[in-house]
Amino acid sequence: MNGEMATPAKPVRKMLQAAEAQTRILEAVDELFYREGARAVSVDEVVKRAGVNKMSVYRQFHSKEDLMLHYLARRDQRFWHYINVSLAKHPDRPGAQLRQLFADLAQRTTQPNYRGCPFVNIACEFPDPTHPARRAVAQNKRQLIQRLRELTAQAGARDARMLADGLAILIEGAYAASQTYSPDDSPLSGLPQVADTLLRAAGVND
Repeated sequence: MNGEMATPAKPVRKMLQAAEAQTRILEAVDELFYREGARAVSVDEVVKRAGVNKMSVYRQFHSKEDLMLHYLARRDQRFWHYINVSLAKHPDRPGAQLRQLFADLAQRTTQPNYRGCPFVNIACEFPDPTHPARRAVAQNKRQLIQRLRELTAQAGARDARMLADGLAILIEGAYAASQTYSPDDSPLSGLPQVADTLLRAAGVND
């Protein structure tokens, strides 16, 4: 009886070890791909950073492309977490929510370790729009513009679609500026004021 009860221990332990290895691999990918670029980072570097063997990587991920798609999925979750945290600060006040998005974006894009939008970075690395990674990028951006259009409509903008498109361009510009301007010359501190100007011009108050 006791022997029969003890038999599941080994499979459970293996499952826990596999889950821990996967977590370490994905955390290494998240750090390295974001900081160095997906093309530049080899699987060997991921293995070294994660502290696992190469077999552990290929046992759980089919290829480097598979790793990249997991990376983008995790980054997508993180991105929407940022958005939802911003929106939650002003429930049922779409105008204030839109302004908060840009206040928080200005704060986030001026952090020393900020390397820009991971989706923009991937798009720059992979020019083929049919590549699976580019499709993941397009999906993230498509959802963002849809969310902005919903918010601008709820806020009563005179031309909700045009305002949302303008705000989307402003967001993409902030991502680029975060990487091209030095901290001493960065225009990002004025990002909330620029967004507010667009919102007021479209008839959106707090």
